[in-house]
Amino acid sequence: MTEVTRTIRIGSSNGLHARPAKLFAQAVKDSGLPITIAKGAGAPVNAASILGVIALGAEKGDYVTLVADGDHADAVLDTLAELLTTDHDEN
Repeated sequence: MTEVTRTIRIGSSNGLHARPAKLFAQAVKDSGLPITIAKGAGAPVNAASILGVIALGAEKGDYVTLVADGDHADAVLDTLAELLTTDHDEN
């Protein structure tokens, strides 16, 4: 198994607040892989934890780093990156 790292810029205009954090954390859980997310040089948190993700305080334009370990980690991070770069606050 290989560890895969991806740095992504947050796209939601209100950052990673409740709704995008919930969508993201649920997608992480569904992937079945151990994945962490960190903002800047901050400590990584479990990406499947909605509270952990919200606690990062990631705003639009902030960079976060995802680290996944396991089979298909590349494909999973591609999907998660798309979630994070999408503006879920658009009407």
